[in-house]
Amino acid sequence: MRIDAVTIFPEYLEPLRHALLGKAIEQGILEVGVHDLRDWATGGHKSVDAPPLGGGPGMVMKPEVWGPALDSIAAGHTGTALTTSAAHRNDKLRHDDVSEVAARPYTESRDVRKGEDPDAPLLIVPTPAGVPFTQAQARAWSNERHLVFACGRYEGIDQRVFADAAQRYRVREVSIGDYVLIGGEVAVLVIAEAVTRLIPGVLGNTESHEEDSFSDGLLEGPSYTKPRVWRGIEAPAVLTSGDHAKVARFRRDEALKRTKAVRPELIDAAAAAGQLSDEDRFTLDAREVITELDVLGRVQRGVDKHLRKHLRKAGYLVDSIEWEERGADVCFGPSMLETEFERREGRPSTEPVVKLTIRGRTALPVVEATKAVVAGLPRGVDWYGSTRVVEIT
Repeated sequence: MRIDAVTIFPEYLEPLRHALLGKAIEQGILEVGVHDLRDWATGGHKSVDAPPLGGGPGMVMKPEVWGPALDSIAAGHTGTALTTSAAHRNDKLRHDDVSEVAARPYTESRDVRKGEDPDAPLLIVPTPAGVPFTQAQARAWSNERHLVFACGRYEGIDQRVFADAAQRYRVREVSIGDYVLIGGEVAVLVIAEAVTRLIPGVLGNTESHEEDSFSDGLLEGPSYTKPRVWRGIEAPAVLTSGDHAKVARFRRDEALKRTKAVRPELIDAAAAAGQLSDEDRFTLDAREVITELDVLGRVQRGVDKHLRKHLRKAGYLVDSIEWEERGADVCFGPSMLETEFERREGRPSTEPVVKLTIRGRTALPVVEATKAVVAGLPRGVDWYGSTRVVEIT
């Protein structure tokens, strides 16, 4: 890919030659040319701006400067070529080399609209008035051969510049967020990095960007590394379990939870596109609950395993099951269950009252969750209790 950027502050784009982008330049994957807009300005002061027509605050960048600049770049003017900031080690095999993974380009179609020349460069204009820049655009633009950035300043660039440039470019006005910057250079750095890191070969691990936030429509979940315990805070145990399926499910669940909390509209979009599985929907809808029951009757060993399996099928994932025998002083005498048993059977119960506490997650209404627990208990036991949602603070 070749990138050309037009600015009145060429030094502002120095970061494009650092880190992985610098290495991509060194490897011949990326070419970057920086152009000083004032090279096309005339007069002693090399002025590039003028007061806005119709009055108002600020200054507007002049079309008679921008027009020739964009004409020259379309004709092949290369500007000042950026070189890598420091020589990189290229003798060390990277992840894809070791794993024999071929770098994969994204399959998104290039950003070509009806009536546009597909061979024309893509002219990207960062502006708060543009459409929001997205990961989908980054993927599509990573398949381009030539990107040209126009860095505006002041109140922006005369709009006629882009109407005219559409004869030689595919023009895209984009915004990196709902805020205003001093100039377009910072936005260019953001967009250029987001796009170029997706070019095959720029990253040493192709999967690292294929699992990024927004790659599947969701935000990426939290990350952890060694040590397993740091400053008394433990990393999730599942990550060291060695069970790859459980790790994958954990990461998917954490991505879903974070997206729901931070960007719920992305969840709605994923649901509308049919991208959510039954497991995903459970993760999104389930709540932390506690079921507490007093149980009177014979409860045999092994019931916990049966109860977990039964509740899993019912849509109630169990974290813990606890049994605790009630003391004789409960309620200062026989419990309600014991009193009812003696009334019904005509004799006291020979079984103690046991408190059953189940903690877990479910999307079932609390009444249905209680019914599911009771249905998993041995036949003939008496019970009393309920399920409640645990409020997360």
